[in-house]
Amino acid sequence: MQIGEFIKRFTNHPVFFVGTGMSLRYLNNSYTWDGLLGFICRELKGNDEFFYDLKFKYHNNGEYDYPEIASEIESVFESDLQSDRNGKFKEINDQFYKNIEKGINISRFKLFVTSLLQDYKLKEEKKEEILELQKVRKNIGSVITTNYDTFIEDIFEFKSLIGNEILLSNPYGSAYKIHGCVKDPGKIIITEKDYKNFNEKYELIRAQLLSLFIHSPIIFLGYNLGDKNIKSILKTIFTYVDTGSKIAEKIRNNFLLVEYEKNSSNTEVVEHDIDIEGMATIRINKIKTDNFKEIYGHLGDLSLPVSAMDIRKVQNVVKEIYAGGDIKVSITEDIETLRNGEKVLAIGSLKTIKYEYHTAEEMMINYFKLIEESNHQLLKLVEKHKIQRNQFFPIFGFKVVQPGISNFEQIKEIQMGKIKSLEELDDLGGNHNSINSILDDSTIANSNKIRAIVKGVLADRIQLPDLEQYLKRLTNKRNTDYKKLLCVYDYKKYADIPIVTQSNV
Repeated sequence: MQIGEFIKRFTNHPVFFVGTGMSLRYLNNSYTWDGLLGFICRELKGNDEFFYDLKFKYHNNGEYDYPEIASEIESVFESDLQSDRNGKFKEINDQFYKNIEKGINISRFKLFVTSLLQDYKLKEEKKEEILELQKVRKNIGSVITTNYDTFIEDIFEFKSLIGNEILLSNPYGSAYKIHGCVKDPGKIIITEKDYKNFNEKYELIRAQLLSLFIHSPIIFLGYNLGDKNIKSILKTIFTYVDTGSKIAEKIRNNFLLVEYEKNSSNTEVVEHDIDIEGMATIRINKIKTDNFKEIYGHLGDLSLPVSAMDIRKVQNVVKEIYAGGDIKVSITEDIETLRNGEKVLAIGSLKTIKYEYHTAEEMMINYFKLIEESNHQLLKLVEKHKIQRNQFFPIFGFKVVQPGISNFEQIKEIQMGKIKSLEELDDLGGNHNSINSILDDSTIANSNKIRAIVKGVLADRIQLPDLEQYLKRLTNKRNTDYKKLLCVYDYKKYADIPIVTQSNV
């Protein structure tokens, strides 16, 4: 089965389960478990021999016991730094003693791990692919990750949940950091003691995650089939769920393991059997590829009735209702008799609430995010708005994302009229080729600076990236100047792009 066909079957928002491979793919400063511990040992001892001795000591049946290795490194790390207060790791010692003074007990070892991972740098050659990953955000319910860094939640603008926070969470828009996070070094799980404590307290968290696995498609990224985390998750699920049941079959159909294979452009999903110790063989879906952009593209194009982020907003309101807030809830008609396609959930001001849950002005304020996320579901609402002749509205970029906008031609006619009138204005910008130079030019009156910028962009003297950054920085996105400049940007950027529809693909 092709990956597009597989993803098209999803009827609700998938969950990403993200491992080390994702950080290795996109970040310059990232490590495998072996690589991280080896690097720390080299920094501590100046060579690899200490790490090799530990690997020899904790080697059994072809595998290394990394939690035990980490435990011993932590012990030696603490001892060495204690005896060399102002040496190579002076800053770590400084932070350690400041924490102790405040009653915060975090080992020097974990502080150093945090220092290595907290300020990550993106790989330049992967930035285009990262933009495609970012567009998936609107269709992803949650992220579960064993990574310590914050890359995936930063890209998705999700909230990091660590430790007990997972139990009190709103799953939509959340990143479950089940092995801890650089934001809270004390909760990083890396040593044998950490894993023992985690497993003793894991039962409630396990139940929370199990609910996600049963109800959502799960896409594993950054793992391989032999990874202990994959096998542990599968064992957990099928300890509670009968492998022969309909629920088990549903879970298996929802599972997709994306396994990295260098330079492969494969797009075919196949079934694969995994042997789990003490259990029957479990069959899951797998795609082995280096073509992640193809996967992200299909996930971004997944057409679900509601954006995952809008569900998050609704759940936050429901949480307030549960908490005993003074939100008024009004249900019209007999909701049980309505079909899903007829139901509308509206949350907002009692005075201003309308059928549309995103106004034309809000679409303009959120223009860049809607384009970057390819939020075609929300942009279908353009049809609900009547754009007046005197209004600026950036229809071209929205049409590229959502080719099905039925009133495109009417809005296009209005906007082309606006652009034509701007082109006929006198050019007051001279030879300025940047927005800053116009803003700094005292000979141009403040009331004429926006016109000068408009003419500079239309004449191709001012480049679109310059205008994009200026628009993103503007704090007042409700005034006419912002809307005028945005429409000029939209026209120059997208007016000449052919519209791709399902019929002419």
